[in-house]
Amino acid sequence: MAVNGAISETYASVLARNPGETEFHQAVNEVFESLDRVLEKHPRYVDASILERICEPERQIIFRVPWVDDRGRVQINRGFRVQFNSALGPYKGGLRFHPSVLLGTVKFLGFEQIFKNALTGLPIGGGKGGSDFDPKGKSDAEIMRFCQSFMTELHRHIGEYTDVPAGDIGVGGREIGYLFGQYKRITNSYESGVLTGKGITWGGSLVRTEATGYGAVFFTQHMLESRGLAFDGLDVLVSGSGNVATYAIEKIHALGGRVVGASDSGGSVYDPAGIDVALLQDVKEVRRARIDAYAAERDGATYLPGLPVWEIAREHNVQVALPSATQNELDESHAKLLIDAGVVAVAEGANMPTTPGATRLLREAGVLFAPGKAANAGGVATSALEMQQNASRDSWGADYTEARLAEIMQGIHERCAETADEYGVPGDYVLGANIAGFTRVADAMLALGVI
Repeated sequence: MAVNGAISETYASVLARNPGETEFHQAVNEVFESLDRVLEKHPRYVDASILERICEPERQIIFRVPWVDDRGRVQINRGFRVQFNSALGPYKGGLRFHPSVLLGTVKFLGFEQIFKNALTGLPIGGGKGGSDFDPKGKSDAEIMRFCQSFMTELHRHIGEYTDVPAGDIGVGGREIGYLFGQYKRITNSYESGVLTGKGITWGGSLVRTEATGYGAVFFTQHMLESRGLAFDGLDVLVSGSGNVATYAIEKIHALGGRVVGASDSGGSVYDPAGIDVALLQDVKEVRRARIDAYAAERDGATYLPGLPVWEIAREHNVQVALPSATQNELDESHAKLLIDAGVVAVAEGANMPTTPGATRLLREAGVLFAPGKAANAGGVATSALEMQQNASRDSWGADYTEARLAEIMQGIHERCAETADEYGVPGDYVLGANIAGFTRVADAMLALGVI
């Protein structure tokens, strides 16, 4: 079969077999659009039906999660774990607790995770999970009871050599602690490598909290260097105000850049002097308040209710943008704003935060564009480093761990850039990331046989 025919036929099959899962469809299409060159060069992937196999999860688990709220009423949520591909190692990927979580959401995240994990060069497969449970507004006791119920089912399907979940949106150190405690209680073993994102005093890794944000900045730094630029003196917009955004802002400031905008689901703040990271962390992490509280307490800052952070580009020139909140948050109109504002680099700190149309406009305008599977791989890379420490009963210092993270992100950048060069599209990080991730997984699948 011709390459284009194999791609279109497989994509049609994905649509038919997974109806209504638009985010999953989008993730598959984004990868498939990069593969015509690699399939022409390596027809063995078509002959072995790698496209079909890589789009079908090895296992999809859906389960009921009953728990009791503080009023004594029984609540029911739905739990998911999609174990997508284990050709390179145990399934690895976070758990997301958010009302928007559906099976299609988890499948899109798990599919992305396959290639992201492959790009790290570390021996980890791809998976993802979560629940439609919303931690916002819940007491610590309610969150604990939910996590214990969730793990009561999930524990059957995970293990340090099988599947190693981590945190994601709505799942931080508190939730990981409750989940790990229940796993330890049920299994009667201290299997520290079964979850990552643990507390530093009980098996966690230094720099894990900062890793996704730091890693996105390291990758962007290498992209800028490819054009003879650096963060020093550049103005930056970062969407979001969680861990990824906060630590990206921190690292950008350390490198001499200035982040003039951040956001949450309620709106954005414009701070021409540069976001005060300590105040942002106090507002969002300590007080768990909305970002308008930051603007109220920061001289010179302005709150933009209901507006995405990209609107700041209407009045303020920016050179770098890091969408770090959620999927499909940066659309074509925002891309045009950024292009007009002089943006030279965009790196996805979140998973698929840029719509296909926006991605196309940015790439056509010559903007350096780093897809999430490359730019935000620092989080899972440091999770794998946590697994290494757990396996060796060791604990590394912050400087050493950050140096390893920086080394891994440099390797990812080189892998993407070299692959783009090899396939005749220099500087195309989307194609480079997709092909480099795909070929590593595909070669492992071929080596393991039809399983």
